[in-house]
Amino acid sequence: MSTVPSAEPELLAAAQRADHDAFGQLVTPYRDQLFAYCYRMLGSTHDAEDAVQDALVKAWKGIGGFEGRASVKSWLYRIATNVCLDEIRRRPRRILTDDYAPPAAPDVELTGRVDEPIWLQPCPDDRLALDPAAGYELRESVELAFLVALQHLPATQRAVLVLREVLGFSAAEVAATLDTSVPSVNSALQRARATIRTQPRSQRAELTELGDDGQRELLAAFIEALQRSDVDAMVSLLAEDVRFTMPPMPFWFNGREDVVAFLTGVVLKESWRRIPVRANGQLAFGAYMDRGEGHRLVAVDVLTVRDGRIAAISAFLDGAALGVFGLPAGYPP
Repeated sequence: MSTVPSAEPELLAAAQRADHDAFGQLVTPYRDQLFAYCYRMLGSTHDAEDAVQDALVKAWKGIGGFEGRASVKSWLYRIATNVCLDEIRRRPRRILTDDYAPPAAPDVELTGRVDEPIWLQPCPDDRLALDPAAGYELRESVELAFLVALQHLPATQRAVLVLREVLGFSAAEVAATLDTSVPSVNSALQRARATIRTQPRSQRAELTELGDDGQRELLAAFIEALQRSDVDAMVSLLAEDVRFTMPPMPFWFNGREDVVAFLTGVVLKESWRRIPVRANGQLAFGAYMDRGEGHRLVAVDVLTVRDGRIAAISAFLDGAALGVFGLPAGYPP
């Protein structure tokens, strides 16, 4: 838990006198943290933004009754947790397309987008405070595989795992947040750990092993292979069991042969421009397709690396979810 800002008691007292500016100054230091927490819980940048806004509205309405038995930070997390738990009850878990249907043949007709709010959404590293000094737990807890695993947990286990393992809350603080007992928190944490423990090696470990230069070289080589439609180069960079998903299209491709066949038969027939970004603590790039009047942003592709090769490509095609990256909408001819 972070230390209390020196001005917090004065700001709290002013906010409880209905000083809206003081309230804004009081909660602003926690806003980004709350967003990252809600994103882990909900798997969606849109839902996380809405959850934070809802939580802060509830906090403003309830601050007059805040008695200070917990810190302001703990109180805000309690409100945000309840908002997230309510949202999880209303909506299905977020998934990638390899959780949705069997793999498709590379010559499948790409029709029938599924635009319901069921897909996991990517998030840029800078929205998640993933600077180079960020702890391992913070970095691993926003990777796609971890987020997918979180979505398989019951809502309470999800909250317990993130609050205890990622954010470092004590068992007593989590129990207070969830209106439950410390033994119940410990039991939920044990069950959640058993599920998460089955996840593959983290991207943090894989990318650390590659090193900064190796990461840049791998991403540049893959982008170059795509730009030149170089099949041999693509084959050399992809793991044999690579997966290619592209929500909200309900199709995905399994294995290097089918992935390369799809890329060469469909994707590489168009003119593209690709811009490196970082998302979810992983290598990624924004993909711009030529629409006749210049290249327009159509996807953010997030890469999963294993043993120096690309083991998964998650091409997020949901245009509404891409605005959070702050990328240019397009480039002129």
